[in-house]
Amino acid sequence: MSLFEQQNAEFQGRHIGPTADEVQQMLSTIGVDSLESLIGKTIPQSIRMQDSLDLPGPVSEYDYLKRIKEVSLDNKVFKTYIGQGYYNTIVPSVILRNVFENPGWYTQYTPYQAEISQGRLESLLNYQTMISDLTGLPIANASLLDEATAAAEAMAMFFSTLNKNASNITRPKFFVDNYIFPQTKDVLVTRALPIGIELVFGDYQSAEIDQTYFGAIVQYPNSQGSVEDYAAFIHKVHDAGAYVVMATDLLALTLLKSPGELGADAACGSAQRFGVPLGFGGPHAAFFTVKDEFKRTIPGRIIGISVDSQGNKALRMALQTREQHIKREKATSNICTAQALLANMAAMYAVFHGPKGLKAIADRVNVLADSLADALQTLGAELINKSFFDTLTVKVNNKEAVLAAAGAAGINFRITKEGYIGISLDETTSPKDILDIVAVFNTTDNTAAGITVANEATYENIPVSLHRNSPYLTHPVFNTHHSETQMMRYMKKLENKDLSLNTSMISLGSCTMKLNAATEMMPLSWSHWSSIHPFAPKTQVAGYHQMIDELSRYLCAITAFDACSLQPNSGAQGEYAGLLTIRNYFNARGESHRTVMLIPISAHGTNPASAVMAGMKVVVVKALENGYIDVDDLKAKAEQYKDNLAGIMITYPSTYGIFEESVKDITQIIHQYGGQVYMDGANMNAQVGLTAPGLIGADVCHLNLHKTFAIPHGGGGPGMGPICVKAHLAPYLPSHIEEDNSSKEAYDAVSAAPFGSASILLISHAYISMLGGEGVKNATQYAILNANYMRARLEKEFDILYLGNNGTCAHEFIVDLRPFKKTAEIEAEDVAKRLMDYGFHAPTMSFPVPGTIMIEPTESENKAELDRFCDALLSIREEIRAIENNQMDKADNPLKNAPHTQFMITATDWAHAYTREQAAYPLEFIKENKFWPSVGRVNNTVGDRNLICTCEPVEAYMES
Repeated sequence: MSLFEQQNAEFQGRHIGPTADEVQQMLSTIGVDSLESLIGKTIPQSIRMQDSLDLPGPVSEYDYLKRIKEVSLDNKVFKTYIGQGYYNTIVPSVILRNVFENPGWYTQYTPYQAEISQGRLESLLNYQTMISDLTGLPIANASLLDEATAAAEAMAMFFSTLNKNASNITRPKFFVDNYIFPQTKDVLVTRALPIGIELVFGDYQSAEIDQTYFGAIVQYPNSQGSVEDYAAFIHKVHDAGAYVVMATDLLALTLLKSPGELGADAACGSAQRFGVPLGFGGPHAAFFTVKDEFKRTIPGRIIGISVDSQGNKALRMALQTREQHIKREKATSNICTAQALLANMAAMYAVFHGPKGLKAIADRVNVLADSLADALQTLGAELINKSFFDTLTVKVNNKEAVLAAAGAAGINFRITKEGYIGISLDETTSPKDILDIVAVFNTTDNTAAGITVANEATYENIPVSLHRNSPYLTHPVFNTHHSETQMMRYMKKLENKDLSLNTSMISLGSCTMKLNAATEMMPLSWSHWSSIHPFAPKTQVAGYHQMIDELSRYLCAITAFDACSLQPNSGAQGEYAGLLTIRNYFNARGESHRTVMLIPISAHGTNPASAVMAGMKVVVVKALENGYIDVDDLKAKAEQYKDNLAGIMITYPSTYGIFEESVKDITQIIHQYGGQVYMDGANMNAQVGLTAPGLIGADVCHLNLHKTFAIPHGGGGPGMGPICVKAHLAPYLPSHIEEDNSSKEAYDAVSAAPFGSASILLISHAYISMLGGEGVKNATQYAILNANYMRARLEKEFDILYLGNNGTCAHEFIVDLRPFKKTAEIEAEDVAKRLMDYGFHAPTMSFPVPGTIMIEPTESENKAELDRFCDALLSIREEIRAIENNQMDKADNPLKNAPHTQFMITATDWAHAYTREQAAYPLEFIKENKFWPSVGRVNNTVGDRNLICTCEPVEAYMES
């Protein structure tokens, strides 16, 4: 390799952990003589990729940043007034630098281990409080994916509440007001069709609602900008025994009466305009609030308040967390990821500005809208909406001239389906911008003479009955941190409570917490990527389309598929989109009766939930003792349901971390009986460059870009779940109303924006570009190497479940902790909490097998870090052995009392039989960089029995 080739390939050495010398030591421990020998023993030869990946060669970090900057300049940053749920916003620099660009926030995992997640849990509790206060509804979740899918979740929640018997749907109708956002309507149609919901579109003022309706949705303010009083309509719907969700706007709610005060049962929308960049559609946190009666059925995650082992207040995820893993096909939602990082940004925006600051922003926007309305009417424009907060819809006689002038001035307006011009103002709009807009409309003399902008808010454009008088954001957290010094320290205080990848490895099986390289992240802050509206004209987004087209080609090459959709904005959305693609394919062939989906019992819980959402019937396939799919049972069920078989959902390597040799037999059986093979791409980090779903026989596969392709987890989101398909399925991929898909059916979008959370696609584009074909293959090989090295180190002291026929694992493996329940009364949870004292996040707990941990080290960790983790687990094994040998008490020992906080260690009284040093510093390396859990073990039962999901009033703190 020449000097310049070495330079181009330098990123591989930055991303992959083990050095050449370490590799030889690790291979020796495993008992193989080469990396290729290990791969040969792990992956069946029948599915091995024979050719190199058709990807460009690697580029250096410097060259990548230089090139992607040039590509970004093909995106034109116009002054955009398109609105429709997406607005320009000012990201406070203190939040941009300390949260958005900070690996201490964006590399955190979902807070399943509450004791080392108190910082982000507090921030998400702030988010829930903010949403609950502004919407006037008591129960909020910690964010959903986007506004359109949040509205669809509300529809599904109402539907399942009032139609509990799926075979006897007595209330099939859902009313949709004409003036909800078009992309929301698009997604509602997609979600309604498979499960038998009948959508009825109309004007809420004249709608006739009877007992055949289960619910309704209205937009507040609506898509024309009109601020409507829905109180009488909501009362009418309630009289019919149905429910209402209001899609609404957080900034508007600082001035408008809340949905809760109007009687709504739920509210949803996007928190994007609270300091989160446009990013061509995302990622953006959706909000969702409900009345108390829905607290057990609300989708997504709720952060609740409980207590720890010392009786102190502690936060945790409550109630239905990962409910689909429990309810499976009976789950009402397949939501798994949220938008936690973006919810945290929005929460910090509210903390920074406080209620007075938010209202001042809203006042400025409303005053500018009022001034613009007066000016445009003076010029002869007709105002379609007589009431408004920030959006005007106007009718002009010289529309083409206005639009031409706008284009020349670098201004984007919205064109409604009626041909009107829509103008949505925002936080970034200035008085000068109003003069520029007026000049565009004043096509006769192109002056703005005589136009004045008011200085005081009068709210004359908002109906008096809808003026907000109720307080919001009264909690001290929203009224304290308004200087940058205070804000910086508050965010740092929370960050210090959380373990993230900048602390130590996070070896979560099935979750792939690999390096999120700084170079991959940097372009997200650049204005030509971050400031683009998702509905901007195509002529202005050539840079985005180039990047998206390139990434699509890369992913098709990696998966051996022919076409790709980058629209799904989470893995669960990818599952759903893939199944809809299969369903649409069969419908087009006149085989709509093919609705049976076979799903192995070992599958991710989101698989059966997604299948039911796509209108399919789930049939479970058995597993053998070794974790393999029972091929005989599969064949019998495929034959039994051959007339109605839609396909099978498989994960490969399996959820147990094995490359099953029978996988091609499985795909052939399904095809033999007319079905399609859906592959869950959760474990693609063990496939890339070595095998591929298309080679194995799959027809569609979703990819978790926040796993295999380096998008960070961000405390539980953002994620992206694009799907790749064979050519025969390509015509049935999701389309979108904002894209030119005239050859497709009008409605089959699965996300609000055409390319989902488009801005974070840059991360995966950078990851593949800088590694190149050989680099991504090596990443896979080293992931398998690291996992097998840890397995080899641990297998003498722990039972390892479900290895392949040659005694190896794939990129992850399962450690069985169940025997210790019998020998020492130690459970998996005790081991997980004790690992915190060693400075580590626990591996995946009790999935896919209860009482186990699943370890996935990723390729990014070096041998020293792998050894530290193994040393920690082996040390814990010795602690268990001491209990087994009666050298430690079964109730009072370091595992049962873990984690040990700094307060516990430094307390005057120490009543335990083991030493303080043994509790806090069980191994020497911990002394170099001790991470302290901020609370003791959290009491889950107390939290669920006494659900508190917003910040407690200040009196509660005074009492405690």
